[in-house]
Order: sequence, then C-alpha cells, then structure tokens
Amino acid sequence: MSGFPTVRPRRLRSTPALRRLVAETRLHPAELVLPVFVREGAGAPVPISSMPGVVQHTTDTLKGAVADAAAAGIGGIMLFGVPEHKDAEGSGATDPDGILNLATRVAVAEAGDALVVQTDLCLDEFTDHGHCGVLDAAGAVDNDATLVRYRDMALAQAEAGSQLLGLSGMMDGQVAAIRDALDTAGRSDVALLAYSGKYASAFYGPFREAVQSSLQGDRRTYQLDAANRREGVREAMLDVAEGADVVMVKPAMSYLDVLADTAAASPVPVWAYQVSGEYAMIEAAAAHGWIDRRRAIEESVLGIRRAGADAVLTYWATELAGWIR
Repeated sequence: MSGFPTVRPRRLRSTPALRRLVAETRLHPAELVLPVFVREGAGAPVPISSMPGVVQHTTDTLKGAVADAAAAGIGGIMLFGVPEHKDAEGSGATDPDGILNLATRVAVAEAGDALVVQTDLCLDEFTDHGHCGVLDAAGAVDNDATLVRYRDMALAQAEAGSQLLGLSGMMDGQVAAIRDALDTAGRSDVALLAYSGKYASAFYGPFREAVQSSLQGDRRTYQLDAANRREGVREAMLDVAEGADVVMVKPAMSYLDVLADTAAASPVPVWAYQVSGEYAMIEAAAAHGWIDRRRAIEESVLGIRRAGADAVLTYWATELAGWIR
C-alpha cells in the first residue's frame, strides 16, 4: 500500500536478541583499566568523600583490590601514590621505597600475569607546590628540568616492576626523554602511555582530594585549553613520533570529538580516562534517585568506546566488568 514506509530501521530494535545481534560497539572487561590510590602510612582504607565508593588503599588492602580486578578480567590497574611528605623536587617519586614504587612491587607480586600493572609518572602527587614539574626561580614550571626528574622516575618505576608508564605531566618532549632514558638503561621492554590530549579541566576536582593535592593556582600553561580540538590531535601525533606506545585523551566525556579525531589519526592504540568528576556526577545523581546508576555507568563507558577509545580508565572498571561477565 502506498504511503507506508518500506525502510523500517525499527525492525532491528524490536527484541533484546536482535538489538544485541546488531550492536556496533560492545564492552569487554579487558578494555577496562582501574585507577587505584595507595596512601602512605594509612592503617586502613581512607574513603574519598567526593568519590563515593573509592578509597585510598593501604598496601595491604591494595592486594585485595588487585585480586578482585584480576578475577574480574579487566585489562590493568593504574597506580597513584599518596605520600606522607612532599618537597619542591618531589623526591618521593624517585625513592625506591617511596609509596608509589612500594605499591608497584606489591601489585606486581599480587597480579602475576593476570593484568597489566601501570604507574602514573608525574610529580604532582609528590611536590609541595602541587605542580606536575619542578619550578624555576620565578615560580614557573621548568619544562626541561622536569624532564630530568621524569627520566629518573621512569627508571625507578621500571625497577619496581611497572609494565606501562602513564606519562601524565604534559611537558613538551616527555615521551622522547623517557624513552631514551629507558632504552639507554636496557629497559626497552617498558611501554609508554602518553597522556597526549590532557586538558585543563574542571572535572579533575575530586581527584585533588584523592591525591591530597597541594596545588595553588592552575595548570593552564602546560595542560591543553578546553577550546582547542586540533591541538589535541597534534599532541598525540607528536607523542607517537617520539615513541609512545599508546596515546590518551583526558577527560573523556567532554572531549569525545578529540577522542574520535585522535582515533582516526593514530597508528597506535588510543585510550581515554573517565575522570573523577565524571564519576562523581553520575554517583551523585544516582544517589538522589535522578538517574538509573547502572544504566548511566554502562552508557557512559559505551559512549567513550563508541567514540574510538580502545580502552577506558574508569573507577567502575571492576564493578562494570562483573556486570559484563
């Protein structure tokens, strides 16, 4: 009969089985990475008030978190250290017995071959001024002096057993400097994740509490401007040229265009970080009964994957993997 549509896309949405069969994007536990905070001197896990359900672990409770992550089948964990003492140089970052390097050894021993133990390579958790690098006499972040510290950090983290270093400091030339340091030391086996499109974002707020940040001011002179799309891709291509094994966009949900552009251009895997503010917003809305928590979590991570992320760092990694499985 004329006047009725012959093309009916709704046919493929008519049942759960059909929708599942024609789904263009799927989630798998191996595509998820769990960020984990480990606090020096803590006698018990310390809840992070702005991130309900997330804690600063002790080295003992870290073992349980790693075991749970491995059992869930996720791809890896990204470790962040929260030291008791900080100084201008961030000396705790290169101390073999500093909290991050100690936690790495604990995690590697617990994980075995079950998942990839990764470490955050940045000074902000360890400096008393809270910046991601060392400061010059005028109080500005000294890019090249910071690269020297990053080289030493890379060697310390590799020695502790980290399999992949997360270069999150956004210093120019950081990938090349760290790759050179590792290769010169005979550690060409250690992979580099470049936080290439890391934007100066308001969505990092809860993370400041998670790592007990000392930052005064902001990081706009080295993190990307939220207005810039092409610059994010440019940074990724520079990092690939310098030897990055993986590149990343951070935050995820507010920068899906940058993520899609980077995925289209990159010859190496592209990851995205669903950051603390993204987590906190969904948890807060769900706690008020305004959204369906599970559906919102699943949809948010699916959207990041759909935009082009090969893997997603998310604080829901273990829980989400359980749902998927």
